[in-house]
Amino acid sequence: MVGTPVRIGIAGIGAIGSSVAHALDRGEIFGCELVAISARSQNRATEFNATLNSRVACLSFEELADKCDAVLEALPPQMFEAIALPVLSAGKTLMAMSASQLLSREDLVELARRTGGRIVVPSGAMLGLDAIKAAAVGEIHKVKIRTLKPPKSLVTAPYVVRNGLDLESLVEAVCILRGTVSEVAREFPANVNVAAALSLAGLGPDRTQMEIWADPGLAFNTHSVDVESDSSNFSMSIQNRPSDENPATGRITPQSVIAYLRQMNSALRVGT
Repeated sequence: MVGTPVRIGIAGIGAIGSSVAHALDRGEIFGCELVAISARSQNRATEFNATLNSRVACLSFEELADKCDAVLEALPPQMFEAIALPVLSAGKTLMAMSASQLLSREDLVELARRTGGRIVVPSGAMLGLDAIKAAAVGEIHKVKIRTLKPPKSLVTAPYVVRNGLDLESLVEAVCILRGTVSEVAREFPANVNVAAALSLAGLGPDRTQMEIWADPGLAFNTHSVDVESDSSNFSMSIQNRPSDENPATGRITPQSVIAYLRQMNSALRVGT
């Protein structure tokens, strides 16, 4: 027996939101239906809606939370709370791409507990979250992530601008900042979603170590992770190809959301 489709809303229609919206619109995600979108401007929402085969409602964040069962947050980090609060207050599922905005936000987790809502963090541009979650069942001793980016993707970061760092003339890789994920997230909120997801799956943001590097020899963003635990030691590395819509967003990021939505109604699920 086929159940009622899960009603999906999308807040933010940049590279991530638009890719997921088109996949839903094309009927590529069984058991899910795109019913509404929301953008920073009504004009942008209306223009994007015209690209869909089946038009959907263009709603405010509050209306999106009321109408949908699950909402994809694909917004700039400073707008995260504006969608998170109404979705969780309504007891719905928030699919959070701005994972850095969940750090030190136990209040949002508690809100979800009270209302019956859920916060889901898709794997995005990171790999190996299943392995880290499994290791966390035992004891993890150490997790370190190194994020290396082409300088052009970091030159406008507030930390770089504030400190007058000249990244465009680099001839070799330079570590810009190191510390815990919590510390780095305060300076690079738009560049640590991968590390934030990693820390939430394992040791937490105050014990997960991170380095951000600017590397002029790179064409793609690269994330390398080393984990030591009582069950296993492992290392992972991923180079993410940029999306066509936005070079700052990896192509695999919206694909991870599509994969998550597909498994919601799948008779076979692989991985934890």
